[in-house]
Amino acid sequence: MVRNIHQFLLGTVFILLSSPILGQSTNKMQGGDDRYLEDQFYIGVGYNVLLDKPDELAQRNLSYNLQVGFIKDIPFNRKRNFGVGLGFGYAVNSYYSSLVASQENSTVVYQIMDQIDYNRSKLGTHAIEFPFELRWRTSNAEEYKFWRIYAGAKFGYVFSGRSKLVTEDGNDSFYNDDIEKFQYGLMLNFGYNTWNIHAYYGLNPLLKEEATLNGNSIDLRVLRIGLIFYIL
Repeated sequence: MVRNIHQFLLGTVFILLSSPILGQSTNKMQGGDDRYLEDQFYIGVGYNVLLDKPDELAQRNLSYNLQVGFIKDIPFNRKRNFGVGLGFGYAVNSYYSSLVASQENSTVVYQIMDQIDYNRSKLGTHAIEFPFELRWRTSNAEEYKFWRIYAGAKFGYVFSGRSKLVTEDGNDSFYNDDIEKFQYGLMLNFGYNTWNIHAYYGLNPLLKEEATLNGNSIDLRVLRIGLIFYIL
């Protein structure tokens, strides 16, 4: 099921990249009136960078992000180029590193392993997200190619999180309760027409305080850089 979700999101990105109406509202397409709305659906891809990690911890492979959702556009002025956006979305995140998690009774134990001892070590999450954006753009009711700067915050609830280790002998995965359920951070989306840069900085750790390595808390935080695409 998860693989099918990934394929659906990647396929949607391809369709959006091929579409000439990115960033264009329904009202514009109907002739352009002064009540048009912008950028109400979004889809994005990105790379997750782990910050504040222990010195011996190294990232491996491609730690990716996929996100999709809806944002209600609420303009504040008559030009409708300044306002806020309130949204609801879904995100998949993966974090590949040399940090290996294992279960011992009801406790999750972490250790750093050399790459020769395993193929992949992954921490994966599925989350419901609630973005809030302060929006400025150069659009009008007739022109759908415009600059945009959207800054704000994103709140997320992780409803599923797993640790997975792949070795030559097979796979071992389990639901990891050490993952922080509620996550929040600052974000910035800016660009022109189709191509927009997405940046997110997590303000709280990825793991709970109970997660320790050699007796010290694993205070991992996330910096996410990628592309975000808007439609309607």
